[in-house]
Amino acid sequence: MSEHGADTPEQGLKFLPNERPRSYGPLVEEAGEAIIAKIQKAAELSNENCDRAMKLAHKLSMQLRAAEERISQLEAEVELFRDRAARAEGWLQTIQKEIEEKLIAPRSASGAGTNAAHS
Repeated sequence: MSEHGADTPEQGLKFLPNERPRSYGPLVEEAGEAIIAKIQKAAELSNENCDRAMKLAHKLSMQLRAAEERISQLEAEVELFRDRAARAEGWLQTIQKEIEEKLIAPRSASGAGTNAAHS
């Protein structure tokens, strides 16, 4: 035995309850109900989170659809402006050619003839 006498059976029995509860039924029921209540609360919170996520996903989906439609509109406008720019360039080249043929070339030809006469 030890000095403190902790090995004696009498001292070990002092820590045991004098009387055991007759039934653990009420304690088990309370614990079970508490667990069920916590599970139900967790399920409610999970459902609320899921609902919020679904609403957000729907909202973002609608915004994405609107953005895609706007992109399509802008792409169509870009194509329209490209076509207009190409036609404008064509007209500018036609105008440049007309100016060179009708205004610049005759002056150059008449200027060359005038310079030769003055020499």
